Amino acid sequence: MANPPLPTIARIWRGRTRREIADDYAVYLHEAGIKPLIEKALGVQSFREDRDTESEFVTVSYWEGVEAMARFTGGDPTQIHHLPRDKEFLIALPESVQVLTIVGSFGRVG
Repeated sequence: MANPPLPTIARIWRGRTRREIADDYAVYLHEAGIKPLIEKALGVQSFREDRDTESEFVTVSYWEGVEAMARFTGGDPTQIHHLPRDKEFLIALPESVQVLTIVGSFGRVG
């Protein structure tokens, strides 16, 4: 049995919403954004930071390489793919994602 591929790339998306609709956005983001990623990426982590008036959501997906990300995005892996209701929920539409090379993984999560 072959070993599964290891991630070499992390793709990080960030978005902010008003605090009073953050719970609704969290459900929507999971259903419309996270679930499709789970099917394609090697792994996905979702984070949320609640502040006084806004909440920030961060999604980190892990990929075996840039080519795998490009297959998922249909081209440029750094290109943003807004969800259909993002304009309704987000304070501002993100203009980019961050793509990082994984240089080490330590502890229990790695």
